[in-house]
Amino acid sequence: MDTNLPAQAPDQATARRTLVLAAVCLAALCMPLSFTGPAIAIPAIAADLHGTPLALAWITNAFMLSFGGCLMVAGALADRYGRKRVFLLGMGVFSAAALALSAAPGLLSLDVLRAVQGLGCAMALSSGLAALAQEFDGPARARAFSLIGTAFGVGLAFGPFLAGTLITHTGWRAIFAATAAAGLAALLAAARAMRESRDPQAQGVDWPGALTFTGALSLFTYGLLQAPHKGWGSAASLGLLGGAALLLGVFIRVERHAARPMLDLTLFRLPAFAGVQLLAAAPAFSFVVLLVLLPARFIGIEGYSALEAGRMMIALSAPMLVLPILAGMAAQRIAAAHICASGLLLAAGGLLWLSSCAPGQSPATLLGPLLLIGCGISLPWGLMDGLAISVVPVERAGMAAGIFNTTRVAGEGLALAIVSALLGTLTVAALGGGIAGIGAEQAAHAGPFLALGELRHANTLLPHTPAAELAQAYGTAFRHLLYVLASITTASALLILAFLRHPAAATMGTDTAALPAGKVQN
Repeated sequence: MDTNLPAQAPDQATARRTLVLAAVCLAALCMPLSFTGPAIAIPAIAADLHGTPLALAWITNAFMLSFGGCLMVAGALADRYGRKRVFLLGMGVFSAAALALSAAPGLLSLDVLRAVQGLGCAMALSSGLAALAQEFDGPARARAFSLIGTAFGVGLAFGPFLAGTLITHTGWRAIFAATAAAGLAALLAAARAMRESRDPQAQGVDWPGALTFTGALSLFTYGLLQAPHKGWGSAASLGLLGGAALLLGVFIRVERHAARPMLDLTLFRLPAFAGVQLLAAAPAFSFVVLLVLLPARFIGIEGYSALEAGRMMIALSAPMLVLPILAGMAAQRIAAAHICASGLLLAAGGLLWLSSCAPGQSPATLLGPLLLIGCGISLPWGLMDGLAISVVPVERAGMAAGIFNTTRVAGEGLALAIVSALLGTLTVAALGGGIAGIGAEQAAHAGPFLALGELRHANTLLPHTPAAELAQAYGTAFRHLLYVLASITTASALLILAFLRHPAAATMGTDTAALPAGKVQN
């Protein structure tokens, strides 16, 4: 039970809670803006700072890896040392890193600062949501968390457009300055209105589990990202992936013997709980990776401006503003598992439709598949959190929510690394096997740049190959990648149906259904 909080007059309490809600909503808005904005900016950053494909890939991966790997630890620290204290520290770290990013002199410093920014975001979001749960009860709590979900939806839907506008008029550095301003506003609002709360029964942090988990994630991600360039069978790739497997084994052993583990592995004995973790990771392969890959294609291959690419991305993300709420309402009468599986199947159909859209076609031909993918993924998006806590005993709901959030965010980072590596490998294969006059060594050198949408750079490395042929090779690789993503999404839908055939997962109450994905209170 949390520490007692002093009573206030009703009017004062309402105004203070509103300000706390605004602070946490701003923090929630910062996360998608910090993910979608730099994805639009990668071509501009590459033109300004230059760098290898691996260094450019870490612009997005460093943030997601740090964010996903630190969520559970940040939540434990907030429970022990105070939610307000950790929230203010997190927003301070996030805002300072964003300001430093706006003045980063090179890619190495930019990548390091992105990891720091992800750490700050994890601290702020985990503690802010826990603090918010102390301010509201019952239906008011459900409405408050629904607003958090709306903030996420706004960031996903309009983040690329905002980023494109800033890049067009002021340059890519303004993206980080804008997120710093939002972070500082959230910090000031929380400093004034948020009350301190903590869990008096909270114990120490499981540092061995946290360090081995983050280490395994880091080695696996780095191994995937450098494999297309070094080779999957190279000593570097095998060493990094082997090291990740070793640390994963150590992590599992540590968690099995810890008195208070960061991850209670016994929960995975419940088929429905395992199904929810699969549901948490499924949108990463059907939706999240497209937030990074499509801007690179639109700008680097199709020749769109950053603003035009941002406008196109609205078609993919705009359904997030409405459909998750409708899915929550539908879950009162239809099994949530059926809604989630149906949405994933729609997304898989959209991916297959998108695979038929080769580079160079009219932008209008892309709108249909992008809308279908967005509509499909929006259906499980609004139900996942309610399922995460409905499939376990109520006394373990807090840990279940923490595991779900970590699985979701870490899964997004891993999916991005896996898909980026796969696209790089497919692009190298398309160059080496589909275009005459390009040797294996040339394809291995130019392919990773082309996979990132750096058509001009690839053309510089392959001056005797027309740009149209390079774009065609990219289109072939992208089409094959979409086949893989559609297959993964379809398989996920079928497995989720099988795993979630569980009484607790069949229906959901009003309060849980109303909570936005990734935002269950502890």
